[in-house]
Amino acid sequence: MPRMQADPLGVYLNDHLTAAFAGAALADRMAGAHPDSRRAELSRLARDIEHDRDFLVRTMRTLGVPVHRYRTWLGLAGERLGRLKPNGTLLRRSPLSDLVELEALRTGVEGKAALWRALGALAEADHRVDAEELKRMGDRAAEQARTLDGWHRQVSGAVLADRPAVDAHR
Repeated sequence: MPRMQADPLGVYLNDHLTAAFAGAALADRMAGAHPDSRRAELSRLARDIEHDRDFLVRTMRTLGVPVHRYRTWLGLAGERLGRLKPNGTLLRRSPLSDLVELEALRTGVEGKAALWRALGALAEADHRVDAEELKRMGDRAAEQARTLDGWHRQVSGAVLADRPAVDAHR
């Protein structure tokens, strides 16, 4: 019996959409967990990530790629399961959570930037895809990465420096 061939573009875009739902949920949760001055910046980043996700959905529709709704639920479930990671505390949020979540979000932004570049290559042959808009999306991803890198430097310095002293006589 012949195997059905999956549509590479459909699989690729739905994979990114799954990650986009997880990333938007993570950014939104991070914003809610920070009552300090970073909350406004994280809220803006969460809105930008949601806008990026919505742009991906519109692009998929333009290209005639069906959105697999069950995949969006997988992304949301994956983000929630990520909260169960051991972090050194049982009943409260660990400072290490900030560092790990920033790294996860930064990884997602880099994946999103790669998506916009890949779609930019597609736009050369498929004029349904707006190459200029993809460039703007790539520029925004680069700005998001710079912002996250700055926060990462601050958080990693604070979190990793706050550790028990090592006994030099061992």
